[in-house]
Amino acid sequence: MILVIAEQQSGTLNRSSWETIAAAQQAGGPVKVAVLGAATGAAAGELAAAAVTEVLRVEAPALSPYTLDGFVSALGQVVAAEQPESVWLPHTYQTRDFAPALAVHLGRALVTDCIGTKSDGARRLFVRPVFQGRLLADVAVDGPALATFQIGAIRADSLVRGAAPAPVRTVAVSVDAGAIRQAPEAPFREAKQAVDLTQAERIVAVGRGIKEAEKVVLAQQLAAAIGADIGASRPICDAGWLPMDRQIGSSGQTVAPKLYLALGISGAIQHLVGMKGARTIVAINKDPEAPIFEVADYGVVGDLFEIVPAVIKELKG
Repeated sequence: MILVIAEQQSGTLNRSSWETIAAAQQAGGPVKVAVLGAATGAAAGELAAAAVTEVLRVEAPALSPYTLDGFVSALGQVVAAEQPESVWLPHTYQTRDFAPALAVHLGRALVTDCIGTKSDGARRLFVRPVFQGRLLADVAVDGPALATFQIGAIRADSLVRGAAPAPVRTVAVSVDAGAIRQAPEAPFREAKQAVDLTQAERIVAVGRGIKEAEKVVLAQQLAAAIGADIGASRPICDAGWLPMDRQIGSSGQTVAPKLYLALGISGAIQHLVGMKGARTIVAINKDPEAPIFEVADYGVVGDLFEIVPAVIKELKG
């Protein structure tokens, strides 16, 4: 049995939770899903729509707000009771905080940033990128393991929904609030306009082809016209033309929107690692040999300073 740990904030499920459940379904065998917090009813009700064996509500007052110690204590008890073959989690900021400590607590191996699995006889192999996505490694683990799955690696819309809601069970855990060493504060926000691009459904991203900071406004106008968020390749953020929280790639955010518009982005491997999971990729670049066209669903060879204004005009017309 695979136990998937879903992530929720204030009752709202992180989209990457659905992707991890879909990955577990594709692996075959029974799947259970656990969701943690002080009030998990709404999130558990949503998760019950998936074709899974059971949804586990893991509730305790000390689990809200999130703390590393609280989650490790609660999940340690859940894993001990359920005895899953492996524990799968979305590769989010929160998971990256507590998963290593949970692995140590359980005495299990941890494989991070997976993009899928495969079988080697009776063994399950976890597939993960190495060398900034240039190669893929098949990781074999002896015994039960924990694994985190890269955002966008598995399509959320590949999730299999059940003919009837899955049963929901409340799991009693004892979390000693006095043993929690962290004193959580309000979530950090650099600025009011800061955005988590991993949750964006549409993204307009700019690269070196935008040429100068003043031209970024053109991409922002296109983003506004289609209701998208703005992103960028690393050189744009390094130059200070856009904030660092807008960077997409191996050293930035990994995104999987429904639509990704790449403006003047050549397509270096470091950037492709962060956006190739997008459902539809549209690239505009004047270089017909740009690597971005190898992953694009639609490619436009031409001057973005001519094409983008024409697209904006059509959208507003």
